[in-house]
Amino acid sequence: MTDPRSTREPRASRDPHAFIAGLPKAELHVHHVGSASPRIVSALSARHPDSKVPTDVEALADFFTFTDFAHFVQVYLSVVDLVRTADDVRLLTYEVARDMARQNIRYAELTVTPYSSVRRGIDDRAFMDAIEDARKAAEDELGVVLRWCFDIPGEAGIESAEETARLATTDKLRPDGLVSFGLGGPEIGVPRPQFKPYFDRAIAAGLHSVPHAGETTGPGTIWDALTDLRAERIGHGTSAAQDPKLLAHLAEHRIPLEVCPTSNIATRAVATLDEHPIKQFVAAGVPVTVNSDDPPMFGTDLNNEYAVAARLLDLDERGIAALAKNAVDASFLDPAGKARIVAEIDTYTQTWLAP
Repeated sequence: MTDPRSTREPRASRDPHAFIAGLPKAELHVHHVGSASPRIVSALSARHPDSKVPTDVEALADFFTFTDFAHFVQVYLSVVDLVRTADDVRLLTYEVARDMARQNIRYAELTVTPYSSVRRGIDDRAFMDAIEDARKAAEDELGVVLRWCFDIPGEAGIESAEETARLATTDKLRPDGLVSFGLGGPEIGVPRPQFKPYFDRAIAAGLHSVPHAGETTGPGTIWDALTDLRAERIGHGTSAAQDPKLLAHLAEHRIPLEVCPTSNIATRAVATLDEHPIKQFVAAGVPVTVNSDDPPMFGTDLNNEYAVAARLLDLDERGIAALAKNAVDASFLDPAGKARIVAEIDTYTQTWLAP
């Protein structure tokens, strides 16, 4: 995996935002429901008038202003409640892919929480069919390759872990696009080790381990994710910067962090962007990928997150391209697919920088 700083040359006199907009990209930490744009949320809310979520697109901006992480979870779950039918699932999934295509995202591992939909009454087979139908259409019609991470909503406890593991490992249910198993939701009061048996089942079924850890808690949570959940990537990992031994471990074992700068500010996990530990991660040699998490809820998208990272890391175009290749390298895409996107990134960058 490339250190984006290692390619730095004198900055070209071009707009980095324009370069980023056209850059082929992969995204590894982005949530299914959390990617619902205001127009999608508005449409879903109109379908379900008993919801407290505004139908007015402008009012949604105020609705998505969070006081802290707990408030964010509360608002997020109110949007989850809008996805009540298989048609809602299909609409959401395809429209998220459409928004990705507009940003030149070629590949994304979308974090899906099937427990939230199934417990609201959506048939589990119908849910799987809906996301798979949208996945195939997105690839055929939009050129966006989607893969799934099924995650446990930590706030729902062991019951949700059992159900998520069942949905992820039952042969007749498991969707073709499923590649990984995760753990999201609040970390405070939700210790990682209790989920070990469910991660063990998922890993035995061939899935990769990608839990959230160390976003709103200390580095001990990240150690738990590594030790008990056998994490191959860490979602957020913000507090890793507090533990030099942990940084050294992540660097030595090439365990990537899925960094989401704007999200960390919005949820108050980090006070300001200038204090964000991404600089420490890169300086320590930890593999870093840049992601948007829940982009419309945080008023961002992947292009903006790359612009933020470029500023914080003082990257030129080649450095930004190296960051994009980090995400491809850390993905669970097949080798041929990785090579294809890396070649696109290289061709695009060479063309952009040509005299």
